[in-house]
Amino acid sequence: MKETPAALQGDLRPYQLQGLSWLLFLRQYGFGACLADDMGLGKTVQVISYLLSIGENPALDAPGMKTNTSLIICPTSVLGNWQKELERFAPSLKVGLYYGSQRAKGDDFIAFANRYDVVLTSYGMTHIDIEHLEAVYWNSIIIDEAQNIKNPGTKQSRSVRKLRGYHHIALTGTPMENRLSE
Repeated sequence: MKETPAALQGDLRPYQLQGLSWLLFLRQYGFGACLADDMGLGKTVQVISYLLSIGENPALDAPGMKTNTSLIICPTSVLGNWQKELERFAPSLKVGLYYGSQRAKGDDFIAFANRYDVVLTSYGMTHIDIEHLEAVYWNSIIIDEAQNIKNPGTKQSRSVRKLRGYHHIALTGTPMENRLSE
């Protein structure tokens, strides 16, 4: 079982450590992940631990990686929660918010992304600024509330699927859906 990352400002429960180990195992072998814990069980802190772990362990780097920046996509309503949790549990991570009218675009976006360990954005931004977001090959792409892209025909679902990265993680507190196609 993987140890809690040294930079984490907190402790993981045994099942959270197991989740972290699972995410790192899947990354090591090139498989994407779906972390589908019930709400309130700490998916966010597991992902924060994952981000710290890949930063602390060069063996987990992607071959030929040009950026170490990871992208977190979530509903607008939880952007602030992610910022607070990252600040609380991982103050060593540099976090950039890609949202609002003053956001970087074009070449400025690539420079913006490269300044951070983690870029936070919303599902809405993925289809509004897809040309900027897909210009970066992300270290990890993490989608929170992944049920938001269950309909493959929506603009935001198509946009998220266009993004390129070394490792993809979907988070959901709503793992059971009505149809297998979801």
